[in-house]
Amino acid sequence: MKIEIWSDFVCPFCYIGKRRLENALTDFKHNKEVELEYKSYELDPNAKKQPGKSFHELLAGKYNMTVEKAKSMNEDLAKQAEEVGLTYHFDKMQHTNTFDAHRVAKFAAEQGKGKEMTERLLQAYFTEGKLISDHVTLIDLAKEVGLQEEAVTELLKVDDYAIHVRADEEQARQIGVQGVPFFVFNEKYAVSGAQPASVFAEVLEKVWLEENQGPTLQSLNPTKSKTTYCTDEGCETEE
Repeated sequence: MKIEIWSDFVCPFCYIGKRRLENALTDFKHNKEVELEYKSYELDPNAKKQPGKSFHELLAGKYNMTVEKAKSMNEDLAKQAEEVGLTYHFDKMQHTNTFDAHRVAKFAAEQGKGKEMTERLLQAYFTEGKLISDHVTLIDLAKEVGLQEEAVTELLKVDDYAIHVRADEEQARQIGVQGVPFFVFNEKYAVSGAQPASVFAEVLEKVWLEENQGPTLQSLNPTKSKTTYCTDEGCETEE
């Protein structure tokens, strides 16, 4: 089973949804046969690299509410994160452009470190308050997951892996992704949002069953019709 996950590194529900899916996979008996692929998605492609406002101020401006109301909402969100073992420090978060972070994540995936890089970037942003658009920060985080410093330094100097990020975003538009996180199972089944682990568990079982059971046929014989057929025991007529 393959699960494609569209997400952004500054999306609070993306980290929560990621952890809920992982928790569901822990109890899924076929989890060793599940492949996860993280896809790029920018919630704010026009975001500046240098943050000018706090996360609370950005939320307040976006939804036309007071900063106090935004703080209250973020406190509730932090509690949801805590329920799945995550620590969110909204006062430290530095909202920024994530394009370069996605480029590094694409390179990491090519090196077999995609999952590790994705997790490290999310933790850096939500828990540690790191500026994940800063090239020095990105290089340090990449080194932590085992990537070569020289390779990451060089790709950040130019536009390497930009085409991979844009391809993911174009694919998202084509399949109608309007928000993240967005999960696609075996290119056929979609789940949007940070669903509870129980929902992911149900989806995993359903997809596995439907994809792995043998083909079933529905009889189209007219009712009350006479038919003849043969078996290894002989031929007969049945009404």
